[in-house]
Amino acid sequence: MSAMIKILLTRCQRYDMRVLKDSLESICAHLGLPPTLTGQKILLKPNLISGHGSYLSCTSGYLLAALAELFSDHGAHILLGDSPAFGSAESVLKKRKIESLISRFDIELVEFITPVKMVLAHDFTITVSAEALACDLFVNIPKIKAHKQMFITCAVKNLFGIVLGMRKALAHLKHGSTHLRFADLMLDLIALLPANISIADGIEAMHRDGPIGGDQLDLGCLAGADDPVAMDTAILQLLELDMNKAPIWQAAARRDMPGSKVDNLIYPLRKPEEFHGSGFIAPDILYPVPFNPARFMLSSARRIFHAAHR
Repeated sequence: MSAMIKILLTRCQRYDMRVLKDSLESICAHLGLPPTLTGQKILLKPNLISGHGSYLSCTSGYLLAALAELFSDHGAHILLGDSPAFGSAESVLKKRKIESLISRFDIELVEFITPVKMVLAHDFTITVSAEALACDLFVNIPKIKAHKQMFITCAVKNLFGIVLGMRKALAHLKHGSTHLRFADLMLDLIALLPANISIADGIEAMHRDGPIGGDQLDLGCLAGADDPVAMDTAILQLLELDMNKAPIWQAAARRDMPGSKVDNLIYPLRKPEEFHGSGFIAPDILYPVPFNPARFMLSSARRIFHAAHR
């Protein structure tokens, strides 16, 4: 019998630092975060998909500031990094005005630039960032959003950010023959991670469309778990969505992963049904995973331009 997996759901109606800090303290205590993290490298890995479009597409800077304060209080050496679709993590932090929110903390910004080729379990070869894996604790901080290719994006999909730069688009082309095949790639990335937890930003979620152009939904939820698959399963429950429409959950269930099983999840704090009735809308029809080749060439040229003008 599989061990029960804790999912920590808390109610946060707004990005208030005190409320965020209290919720994070409760989540981390339930996840067994030690009281002292002196000398430990903690990598904060938010969703910094783009500096353009709605601010809802990125993890909130207020949540990142609250996490930075929490881990600073525990004596950790804090790193922050991501590999955005366009530009650099630093440029997105500036454009989203996140940089000013976290500047008072001693945070080392790391760009995901050093390639490491990995052979994954299900016949994938992928190039990831060495910087993303060089930590004692990987803190995965997804934004809860609708996703026009993967139904929703949460903890597992956010791990795609460790794939290096333009290789993300190449992975869409090479491994996106079906939604389930692409989902298998996401799931295989989990095995590369050091010790990790996921903290999902669902205070202001994005629905109807995504991962960039959706609408705001005031969900008021901050969630934590030490199993990204279980986190995704819980969020699908919380949003009252059909799990069989979510390729990542389908692929995880097909593998019989413990986190895909509703009966394996326990909720020491709030329950998913306490968030029911939110009205979250996910796409009815999913777009193909591979990008249009012309669009890929344009996005590649744009990335090179941004890199040259940083």
